Amino acid sequence: MRSIWNGAISFGLVSIPIKLVNATESHSISFRQIHTEDGGRIRYRKFCELEDREVSGAEIGKAYEDADGTMIQISDDDLAHLPIPTARTIEIVAFVPADRIDPLQMGAAYYLAAGGAAAAKPYTLLREALKRSNKVAIAKYALRGRERLGMLRVVGDAIAMHGLLWPDEVRAPEGVAPDTDVTVRDKELDLADALMDTLGEVDLADLHDEYQDALEEVIAAKAAGEEPPEAPGPAPGGKVLDLMAALENSVRAAKESRGEEAGAAEHAEVTSLPRRRPTAPEEETGGRRTTAAAKKTAAKKTTAAAAKTAKSAQAKKAAVKSTEKSADRTAAKKTAAKKTAAKKSAASRKRTA
Repeated sequence: MRSIWNGAISFGLVSIPIKLVNATESHSISFRQIHTEDGGRIRYRKFCELEDREVSGAEIGKAYEDADGTMIQISDDDLAHLPIPTARTIEIVAFVPADRIDPLQMGAAYYLAAGGAAAAKPYTLLREALKRSNKVAIAKYALRGRERLGMLRVVGDAIAMHGLLWPDEVRAPEGVAPDTDVTVRDKELDLADALMDTLGEVDLADLHDEYQDALEEVIAAKAAGEEPPEAPGPAPGGKVLDLMAALENSVRAAKESRGEEAGAAEHAEVTSLPRRRPTAPEEETGGRRTTAAAKKTAAKKTTAAAAKTAKSAQAKKAAVKSTEKSADRTAAKKTAAKKTAAKKSAASRKRTA
């Protein structure tokens, strides 16, 4: 990666030669201005108002306009020799916990690359010291004609620097918050928490610029002489009349998108209906109404009838068994009587003989 600034990190008495490299890049599609009638490019030319002629970039310099209109020229050499210690140095002034930095102050991000083999040891020392302390370094440096504030932190095996706004450059949020008193109920907070839990976390690496994707499709279609894809219809809108209902619907939709079922415990009552007098609730089925009490009575009758039927069946079984036993006893008696008669007849024959 190409460096945009060369200098050193001043860490107490330690000096670390470094190169400043952009840590971010823009993928946005840029457009040219054209003359719509013939497609000709629109260009801006720089003219000198005294000579009324176009001048090249090499002839253009910087100047400060004084109150009376006088132009005071400032050269690049003048800027390179500003009487400040941060002209070519990132001067660390403090080490603080990362949560002390207001995200509103954070600006452009850079990587600090070690400037040569001699810088490897002090560079690694600073990186490991930042890791072990769980702190970030606050530094001052000069870039593009002004002194700036920066924050150094560890990213992987490298040291990154975020440009910071000066504290007086961050505006106070006056007049931004609602100026009316609003009461938020616990149920609303519970539903908001449920929605946050349902949406869960996201890997930022999975997010991408859908606007740019759509723009590239339009450009490709126009280049091929085709009609660009149609834009999707606007989402149904309207005023949110019931915050609770909106939260409930959001939780339900989020769960459905994840293939889950919304739990009954995560739903809150949106509208409280007037309570009825303590009578049995009614259900309507096929135009016929049956009270819960009637259902309960019918259920009891059915249970009693079933029990009675079971007892009757048991009694019948017992009667059958008793009859079978009686029949068996009768048969046994008849058999014994036959045997006795046979014995008597045999004895009588013997005596007669």
